[in-house]
This record gives sequence, C-alpha cells and structure tokens, in this order.
Amino acid sequence: MHEISHFLMAKILAVPTGKFSLIPQARPDGTLRLGYVETATGGFIRDSLIGIAPLVTGCVFVGYVASSQMNIVPLWDLIRNGDWGVFWNNLSSVFRTPDFWLWFYLAFAVSSTMMPSESDRHAWLPFGFLIVGMIVLAILAGAGTWMMEKLAPPVNNFLRALALIFVMSGVLHIVMTLPLFVFHRILSQVTGMDVK
Repeated sequence: MHEISHFLMAKILAVPTGKFSLIPQARPDGTLRLGYVETATGGFIRDSLIGIAPLVTGCVFVGYVASSQMNIVPLWDLIRNGDWGVFWNNLSSVFRTPDFWLWFYLAFAVSSTMMPSESDRHAWLPFGFLIVGMIVLAILAGAGTWMMEKLAPPVNNFLRALALIFVMSGVLHIVMTLPLFVFHRILSQVTGMDVK
C-alpha cells in the first residue's frame, strides 16, 4: 500500500515515475529495503503530496477498519466519557467481529508501514511554510472570523478522527510488542541471523 500510494499520487499529479518494486531487497549495509518508487522532482508541492500519500491512504484504511469492520469508535466515546464499566462489557463485542484477526492483522501491517520515510519528507518544510503563510495572509486579510466559523469545525473533526486512528495504531503496536519480540527471538535462534 505504501509504494502503490506513492506511485498513484505521482501519476495523478503527472510526475514521471521510474523503477518500481514491491519485492523486499537486502542492501549492502545489512538493512532491508521493502520497496521503492522512483519519481522525478515535481516541485515541492507535488513532491510533498507524493511523500504524504502513504500516510493518507494508511489513515483512511485504518480508519475504515476501525469504524466499519471492527466498530471501535463507540469504545472511544466510552473512554472519553469515562464509562469504564460499559467499556469493558462492550470490548468483547470487538473480538466477536467477523474475521476479527484478519482485520486486526491488516490494520497492524498498514499502520506499521504508513509513516513516510525520510526521503518522503524532504519537501515538507517548504510546503509547511507555504500553508502557514497562506493562513497568515488569510487572517491578515480579515478572513479569521470566517475561518473560525466555517473551517475550524471540519478541521477539528478531522483532527479528532486522525487522533483516534493514531491511538488505535498505537494500541495495536502495544498489543503486538511482546508477541513480536518473542517471535523475533525464536526466529533469530532458529536461523542464526538477527534482523534489526
């Protein structure tokens, strides 16, 4: 999903692409390159959008799994309201979701790979300055009140949803830390190789 997101965003923005691979490859320094997409430079705006594409698609996917497949959103509301008794009673319904373990695995795998790499973030600083500059200009032009009335509520809802997605991703990783650590140790002992 990570590399395909880069590739599709580059195509949508008409940025030429080069080599494309989804096959993991060992590098001379001992690290593993999971995949890559070569893209031409399209300017800092298009480069930023191409770089952030995996984060956007990953958030959309994890949000879809959490809300539509695992129905976790009501649990979030119970946590926010402090209804812990109801929360623990309703938590078991999540585990009875059809194909729970498949959705759990997919959400974990996607959330583990959706964060942009250093090369994906190279154009974010100038793009961030552009966005902040546009907001400052809009406020100076007198659009501050309009922005607070019209833009703040949907942005606030978006940020709440994004926070929920990151919390769910964090919980998935916390739950999987011990099993993956044990699996890593066993695999290292069996193969005689240690992957870091």
